[in-house]
Amino acid sequence: MSRPPGRKQENHKISRELFVLTYGALVAQLCKDYEKDEDVNTCLDRMGHSIGVRLIDDFLARSAVKKCRSYSETAEMIAQVAFKMYLGVTPSVTCSSPAGNEFSLILDKNPLVDFVEELPAERASLCYCNLLCGVIRGALEMVHLAAEVTFLQDRLKGDPVTEIGITFLRKAEDRKHKR
Repeated sequence: MSRPPGRKQENHKISRELFVLTYGALVAQLCKDYEKDEDVNTCLDRMGHSIGVRLIDDFLARSAVKKCRSYSETAEMIAQVAFKMYLGVTPSVTCSSPAGNEFSLILDKNPLVDFVEELPAERASLCYCNLLCGVIRGALEMVHLAAEVTFLQDRLKGDPVTEIGITFLRKAEDRKHKR
């Protein structure tokens, strides 16, 4: 269907609170469906990866960013632009390797845990926000950057901050398909 001429495209945004509550319900359902925390963590990562693969197109179209020339520029772009655009927070970025391929995103406030006080004792190894790791990994894959993304610290587990580690593994090879 086409849009009537002269009518502006509406930008539908979901309320942050609704998103956070829906995410909490998703994690709760996964915890009911899977006995092991590792299975829930894997499922959240896979879901996040699928989201990241699709979200990168929206990010590139809406942000009009230029191509990053280094891993540090990429990490700054994720923190300064992507997190701000989609979650309304801006993590700080630190480089944690002499090779310049390992970075940490440190979140003072994680919006996904606004309504979560603590993890149940029987779910101590649950990585509640593992979806974020999958989103980052999936988006980076789509711009040909292979990365390992994991939670290094989590306030829900008693750590002083929430820290996401990004290790850029190598630039993925552009594959040319024969027709």
